[in-house]
Amino acid sequence: MALTKVEAAKLTQDLMVRGVIDTIVRDSPLFQMLPFMDVVGTAVTYNREATNPAASFYDVGDTWTEATPTFTQVTAPLRIMGGDADIDRFLQQTYADPNDLEVEIIKKRAKAVAHLYGDAFYNGDSAVNAKSFDGLTKVLSGSGGQEVTLGPNGGALTLDALDQMIDLIPGGRPDALLMSKRSRRKLSSLRRSSGNLLETTVDAFGRHVVMYDGIPVLADDNVSDTQTVGSGTQCSSIYAVRFGMEGVMGLQNSELQVVEVGDLEAKDAGRWRIKWYASAAVFSTLGVARVKGILP
Repeated sequence: MALTKVEAAKLTQDLMVRGVIDTIVRDSPLFQMLPFMDVVGTAVTYNREATNPAASFYDVGDTWTEATPTFTQVTAPLRIMGGDADIDRFLQQTYADPNDLEVEIIKKRAKAVAHLYGDAFYNGDSAVNAKSFDGLTKVLSGSGGQEVTLGPNGGALTLDALDQMIDLIPGGRPDALLMSKRSRRKLSSLRRSSGNLLETTVDAFGRHVVMYDGIPVLADDNVSDTQTVGSGTQCSSIYAVRFGMEGVMGLQNSELQVVEVGDLEAKDAGRWRIKWYASAAVFSTLGVARVKGILP
């Protein structure tokens, strides 16, 4: 079953975990829309469509030829993410509300785990860090046609390039456009210059979300503004994403876990461990695309 973190938080019985998930979702627009598949085992192996079979015209009495699609088998392993949070016993005992102190420290550590996942979602490269999973940039670099490049060394964003990227998602529209705040500001400027303002809608938390041609525009701090394209080193990307089996999904073996380790031997503190066995899978490269090489 696939649920977004917004829906998963509603079903969580543990108040600590529910509060941590809510904090993470509010902090990251990605987790508001990305559905997660629960995985039994250490990895998911799936067939990604590579080519479609050809069709032909035939005359009466012709011999028909068989054609089948081809697939590329892909394995997406779960990765281990996490960290420990130590709470000083003196501070906890003398703090006005010891539960508040404990919760706040755990939430901050959980945010770090969520930011690690978000960074890997866009920038992860298992060839650089074998403990990470491959992100959208790595997958799209070998996608064969799902990228719009703004020149060999980067270039200025244009609405035509954005529309061209959206058209790379066949059979419908992407569920979201993911970009840095710098790119969102540039997109807003382009729309104003063309005489059109970006429309808005309201998200699950009552906040206004900018839309482009009916597609939510999500600004994510994990989208880098220092990507390299040719000699351009201050480039960024905008990603068009369809969520689900037709595009990209998160993978996990249970929700993010908050485990009490207990008192530490070497210091007067208690330790909590925040861990998450998770990854991401691009089930179809036709469900993702990007404009790359966006200069300031």
